[in-house]
Amino acid sequence: MLTHILRALLCALALAWLLPASAASDPSSDTEVWKNVRASLFDGRDIVESTDVVELEAPFRAEDAAVVPVVLRAKIDQKPDYYIRRMWLVIDGNPTPVAAAITIAPEAGRADIETRVRVEQYTWMRAIAETSDGKLHASSRFVRASGGCSAPAGKDVEEAMARLGRMKIKVDAAASAETPASATVMVSHPNLNGMQMDQVTRLFTPAHFVRRIEVSYAGQTLLTADVDFALSENPQLRFHFRPQDGGELQARVIDSRDLTFTQSVAVQRAPVASTR
Repeated sequence: MLTHILRALLCALALAWLLPASAASDPSSDTEVWKNVRASLFDGRDIVESTDVVELEAPFRAEDAAVVPVVLRAKIDQKPDYYIRRMWLVIDGNPTPVAAAITIAPEAGRADIETRVRVEQYTWMRAIAETSDGKLHASSRFVRASGGCSAPAGKDVEEAMARLGRMKIKVDAAASAETPASATVMVSHPNLNGMQMDQVTRLFTPAHFVRRIEVSYAGQTLLTADVDFALSENPQLRFHFRPQDGGELQARVIDSRDLTFTQSVAVQRAPVASTR
C-alpha cells in the first residue's frame, strides 16, 4: 500500500512539473511592485489586459535565468492611422522592474520586439503597449527563473572589455517596401549590473551596461529603446522595418558610461548583413 501511495505522489509531482501553469497555481499578478510601477509610469490610466494588441512570449520555466528569451509580439500592423507607438517590458522581481521602454515609428511596419533578459527571481513579466489613440494594453506571464541578475558573466571580464562595442547588424530576410523585414542589432558588451562577484578577487564588479539603443533607416528614426541591466550580456534587439528603394540601416548604442558605438549597413530590396 505504501509503495502505491509513493508512486501516486511521484506521478502527481511529475505531472505538476510538466503541465503549463494555470491561473490557480500562479501567485496574484497584482503585486506591490506592479502597483508602484503602474502609478509611476501610467498615472492611474486604464490598462486593458488582453492579447488583442500585444502578447508577451516568454518561457514557462527558463533554462538559463541569465539569458531568458522574450518577445513583445504585436498583434496589429503599424499603419499611419493606428499603430503601437510605445511598449514597456516590466519584470516585477528584478532589482529595477522597468527593463525597457521602447518607442516605435509607424514606418517600422511591425512593432514586434525580441531580446534576452536576466531574471532574478520567480516573477510576473509584463508587456504594455500604448497605441496611437492613447489606450494602454497589457499582456502578462509568470516566469520561473532565478539568480539571473547575480550570475557571473559568461566570459572573462577583461576579454569582454577588449571586445567592447563591436557591433553587428543582421537583416534576416528579403522584403519589399510593402512587407516588413526583420533585423537584429547585436553589441558586444558585458552589461555588468554591479551584482556580479569577481570569482578571483571576491569583489563586486562595478556596473557598466547598455542604457539606450537607437535605430534609424534612410535617415528616419525607427525605434529608440531605453533599457537597463536586465538585458543579458552582449545585448541584442530584433525588430522590423520597411525597406525602401535604398537606404542605410544604422544603430547607435550608448552605455552607462556614455560610451557610444555605431554600426550601419546599406539595405536594398535584397538585404545583406554587415559585421565589424
